[in-house]
Amino acid sequence: MRLGDARSGKLSENITGFSRALRRAGLPLDSSRISLALEATQLIGVARKDDLAAALRACLVSRPEDLGVFDELFAAFFKDPELTRQLLSQLLPKAPAATQGLPRKPRVQEALAAKNKQNDPFKPKEDDIQWDAAMTASDQVRLQHADFQSLSASEFSLVERLARKIALPLPRILGRRTRSGRRGERIHAAQTLRLAAQFDGDALTLPRLQRQKQVLPLLILVDISGSMERYARLLLAFLHQATHNHPRHVFAFGTGLTDLNQPFKLSDPDEMLAQANVRIQDFAGGTQLGQSLAQLRIHHAKKLTGRRSVVLLISDGLDTGLAQTLDSELAWLKRHSRQVLWLNPLLRFDAYAPLATGAAVLHRHVDGMLAIHNLSRLEELASAMTKLLQKK
Repeated sequence: MRLGDARSGKLSENITGFSRALRRAGLPLDSSRISLALEATQLIGVARKDDLAAALRACLVSRPEDLGVFDELFAAFFKDPELTRQLLSQLLPKAPAATQGLPRKPRVQEALAAKNKQNDPFKPKEDDIQWDAAMTASDQVRLQHADFQSLSASEFSLVERLARKIALPLPRILGRRTRSGRRGERIHAAQTLRLAAQFDGDALTLPRLQRQKQVLPLLILVDISGSMERYARLLLAFLHQATHNHPRHVFAFGTGLTDLNQPFKLSDPDEMLAQANVRIQDFAGGTQLGQSLAQLRIHHAKKLTGRRSVVLLISDGLDTGLAQTLDSELAWLKRHSRQVLWLNPLLRFDAYAPLATGAAVLHRHVDGMLAIHNLSRLEELASAMTKLLQKK
């Protein structure tokens, strides 16, 4: 196949088409990045495929979580045209051979399927009127129960916006502070004396002190390992909006602990996610919860307020650290918090059991395990948490 010059001919069209496919897959790209990719291709050349991939990766990828999408799209895009055509035909929704080979990310499948539809000679003309059946009632029901991991890029964006609107009303508990009221276990001595002074020393009523209700502070720990890639982003956006009126401390953990309290102070969810992406250096890596909890104990122990904090630990439990470290750190966390709730996306499987080493240790220490793998589960999260918190 003759590629031609990077500024004209087939190669420039291929680079532009590849960049547009990346944008359809959810990568933040503009015309300046595409122009930079064309210039880099002109300088690097096409003699070595790995050099071309490295140059395009440097120009077009700005987030660690998009590296896997880039690699899969590059491998599928820059092949022999006949092989690419066969691959694209397999990625269509009705293709029976779509399950052959390694499964590709839904974002990659959607981007390649869109490219294939653009090249289809039998597609209707742009002037033809088409009925748009997007987001019918059946589609909405499907998205309510669709696992976040199985969504395409456009569906994921829609579900992320819907998740931001879900409320998370947490129960209030009786605090230590009191106020004057008609009911209470203690008499309000000062108020009683003031009232008695108005009636020549006779206390006609006995005002009482009643305890004020307060919101439980939250400690949110979000797993940002590779297996939690999609759940982490969506749940960060959900918790950012759902807990903005609650006292909270937010950390991400992978191979280490990342403080996300400053990004969570931002009012816009998109700005929060952008700032969190800058701070997190171990995104889509391994999971060492025990080591991360040790950093929490050493540097942020004061975040746990008087054993009243509710810990929301969001993870699939696939820990790669030492089980002894995880066991001791979870025991410390349990002693210094009110309750530890494990929000586990693997509960989407009916026959799930915490058999992995890290999951077994987690299950032994937590007060409850809740599912958070789709929108309907997020809507049920508040009532499920209320029932667990009322047990203590």
